[in-house]
Amino acid sequence: MEPKLTVIVVNYNVKYFLEQALISVRIAAKAVPTEIWVVDNNSVDGSVDMVQARFSEVNLIANKHNPGFSVANNQAIVQSHGQYVLLLNPDTVVEADTFKTCCDFMDAHPEAGALGVRMIDGTGHFLPESKRGFPSAWVAFCKTFGLSRFFPKSRLFNYYHLGFIDELQTAEVDVLAGAFMWMRRSVLDEVGLLDEAFFMYGEDIDLSYRIQKAGYKNYYLPTTSIIHYKGESTKRGSLNYVKVFYQAMIIFARKHFSGRNATMYIMLLQSAIWFRAALTVFSNVVQAISKPLVDAACIWVGYLWLKQFWGTVYFKDPHYYEWSYMYKQVPLYVFIWLSSVWLYGGYDRGANWRRVTKGIVAGTIALAVVYSFMDITMRSSRMLIVLGSVWALISTYGWRAAWHLWRFKNLPSSSAPTKQILLVGSAAEIERATQLLYKAQVNMQLVGQLVVGPNDQRDLYQLDDMVMVLRANEVIFCARDVEATTIMHWMSRLSGRAHVKILPEDSINIIGSRSKNEPGELYVLDVDYKIREPRMLRVKRLTDICMAFTVLLLLPVLMWSNGTQMIRFIFEVLAGTKTWVSYLQTPDHNNLPKIKPGILAPYHAWPQKTLSDDVKARICFLYARDYSPERDVEVVWRNLFSLYKTS
Repeated sequence: MEPKLTVIVVNYNVKYFLEQALISVRIAAKAVPTEIWVVDNNSVDGSVDMVQARFSEVNLIANKHNPGFSVANNQAIVQSHGQYVLLLNPDTVVEADTFKTCCDFMDAHPEAGALGVRMIDGTGHFLPESKRGFPSAWVAFCKTFGLSRFFPKSRLFNYYHLGFIDELQTAEVDVLAGAFMWMRRSVLDEVGLLDEAFFMYGEDIDLSYRIQKAGYKNYYLPTTSIIHYKGESTKRGSLNYVKVFYQAMIIFARKHFSGRNATMYIMLLQSAIWFRAALTVFSNVVQAISKPLVDAACIWVGYLWLKQFWGTVYFKDPHYYEWSYMYKQVPLYVFIWLSSVWLYGGYDRGANWRRVTKGIVAGTIALAVVYSFMDITMRSSRMLIVLGSVWALISTYGWRAAWHLWRFKNLPSSSAPTKQILLVGSAAEIERATQLLYKAQVNMQLVGQLVVGPNDQRDLYQLDDMVMVLRANEVIFCARDVEATTIMHWMSRLSGRAHVKILPEDSINIIGSRSKNEPGELYVLDVDYKIREPRMLRVKRLTDICMAFTVLLLLPVLMWSNGTQMIRFIFEVLAGTKTWVSYLQTPDHNNLPKIKPGILAPYHAWPQKTLSDDVKARICFLYARDYSPERDVEVVWRNLFSLYKTS
């Protein structure tokens, strides 16, 4: 039987979300004859293997490079046969009746060329891009400079998101979202496929515009909803996102506008690129330096009192230390402390008090070493360094605690907060979810469970009271037992009180999201690789640099052979194009966290002995999982003479 619907999912390194999306598609496809296509754009996270193993009904195209969103969709469109074509993002979940609802609407409205549906994020909030207006010069100006945000319901200022149309109102719209774009194949045959000049972004606007120009209507249909976990394929706070998005708009303007309108529109978009880029840079810089600046200010101000205090107590003279002490020695102390905090990950996102403490302690030790090498004229007082380290600990914790108390009404903990989890599903699925959570080593307390049957969900009315009484801050729904429609309802209802996650049927991954602007949060049974941590990557880079200078100093000692190759190694490491120690080339090495190519392998034999792929894979796995800078130093030291001889 010919399929009535073709579903096309383009995937790039979001394996766990893709798995959940395909499970929901499989359920929705029971109501409509459907063929499913997945186009993978050279993912390195095992997405292709997962699709082949779990979804035998899926038609898979595995690209060996990333040709972009438009090209990938077109690859599947030309090979598919459905009367309707749905372009669906991999980070989505559709309701069981979504395909049936859309089919019935399109069958009843022959003038409709395409439609989109109501989208919510992982917290249950409505996504305004579910319905959009045509991005004219004025509309683009209002969006770029924030007028649409200040006047969200205005037809004049927020036409981009059609804020004057209620989210539950079926309406004719200009632009559909590429995350869920349902189209009539006969219309696609008439207007053409996605324009491959758009690598990512803008292709949905271009295609929506061409459908309208051909005389068809685009509809927004809120009678069915999908979850769209935003931020999985792109980093929206990055300069690259700003550049790619607005460059796509420029391509659109040059294609469809002409004369004065095109010139003005392109000038506006180019101005928007610079404006948004500057705003992004400013925001990122402020975010990066705000904590170190506050720390530095607190420590420096504290030293104003400390120098007077110690001068009075020990020297009986509050002015014993000259003012030059504050702008000569103290800045050096602050720099060493804060550099150490940074190195220990104290400024990483989600860093706890323990990392900051370790950084201050390590910085104090480093400062003691530096102090011993200082010129005698620079040595003020060892006691001032000790007092300063105590003050550094008190002040760095103090202002963080005050800020946390003001924002969250509680004091910060040195460890990640315990999740108070409530499980919802059948007894068997709740037990499976419990085992998965323990295996994933989630910091949690299981505060309760609500047992429901797959065909009887009347007891869900108790969920409100259970969340309140048990003080649950996270609810996990077992998707085998609770329909997607019901989960979406509770996402919205519990928003602000508890975060919602989903355990898909037969999956070992629990998925959710805390914000539309942040990547989704996963509880997976994957290995916790140490080398993936930002602080470990910094330590590895610092270790590389130190070893490069050490080897450079040893060159005269080792100068019995031609050192040209060694010098090249040193400068490649210093330039950051290589690292001293990296993975061996194995079929599975792409599944490990990415690091730079290496000069040495993570074991002691050089040149490399002949090893099986299994042994190589195990060596690389252990290196990534248990990484430590001492391991790199050991490998380089043991191989230094052998490596030099090979040069």
